[in-house]
Amino acid sequence: MKKKKVTFADIAEYTNFSKTTISRYFNNPDSLTLENQEKIAKALKELGYQENKIARVLANGKSEFVGIIVPNLYMHYYSEVMNRILSSYEKYNYKFLVFIGNNKKEIEEKYIHELLAYKIEGLIVLSNTISSKELKSYNIPIVTIERESEYVCSVDTDNYTGSVQATNLLIENNCDILIHINSIFPDNRPTYNRIKGFVDICTEKNLKYELIRDDFGHSYQSTVEKIKDIFNDIDTRYKDEKKGIFLANDTYANIFLNLVVQKYGKLPEYYRIVGFDNSPISSESIIPITTVGQRIDRIAKETMDLLVLQMNEMKKRNPKPLEKPIHKQIKPILIKRDTTD
Repeated sequence: MKKKKVTFADIAEYTNFSKTTISRYFNNPDSLTLENQEKIAKALKELGYQENKIARVLANGKSEFVGIIVPNLYMHYYSEVMNRILSSYEKYNYKFLVFIGNNKKEIEEKYIHELLAYKIEGLIVLSNTISSKELKSYNIPIVTIERESEYVCSVDTDNYTGSVQATNLLIENNCDILIHINSIFPDNRPTYNRIKGFVDICTEKNLKYELIRDDFGHSYQSTVEKIKDIFNDIDTRYKDEKKGIFLANDTYANIFLNLVVQKYGKLPEYYRIVGFDNSPISSESIIPITTVGQRIDRIAKETMDLLVLQMNEMKKRNPKPLEKPIHKQIKPILIKRDTTD
């Protein structure tokens, strides 16, 4: 036989509370005493109540959905951050709607409007195409990760410290020339400090160095082709010198290492390589790659804590938005592996 659907009236009769009180339990539980909340929760379990999520969204506008916009998933850092955030459901009970922006502003704006139509309660943004000023104009709780964030809350790695760690390690490896490879982007992004840290240390210690910045495109294949060109150029121009290569991320570092090994059958003494992220690809590479470890588990946790803080405030009768954005910075850890001494 078909099981009877449990209604608010059934719950009210079972608990001797009014239907209004039962409604308050679902829509504004803080208005009830803890004792009464526990009585109703027990009754729901005993009655086998199954909540109608759609009806609840229509009733109070709270969807328990969080939107995420990520640039791509071929960069291992983004995929690992996503993995950590999506795994937070058990702790925070929020579900996620994910869109991949591919660095197209008009597409990402369309995605945000789509997410707002789904009544998302908050938004996490890892892409860089939409300014933080525009993001703030949507008037929902937002946390960004590793991008420009003047007007909204953010969680970033201390990229400058990480860059200094990587550069100093290559110096300790007695490299003749230090080379940093990165993409082209504005200097207001947190990751620009990877460039600044490298240049500052090399300049301070009067070292021979080169900064290579280029457009790597928006796909894995275009990135491979560009790094192949850079590798061939470096390998020719600095043939007889010990080269310390500091790459912007582990994806770039793994591609560069593969090109070296394909040509020489091993990692020669005159190449030393450091990546950035500590994404799984760095430890699982054909030769485990030394890297600056972004603490991705901590980044994901701080992001969700900061977003939940804002979302909980918005659920109050008289919410008070943050007076100014909160910016959190996580210290990285240098992880030495086989691509350095």
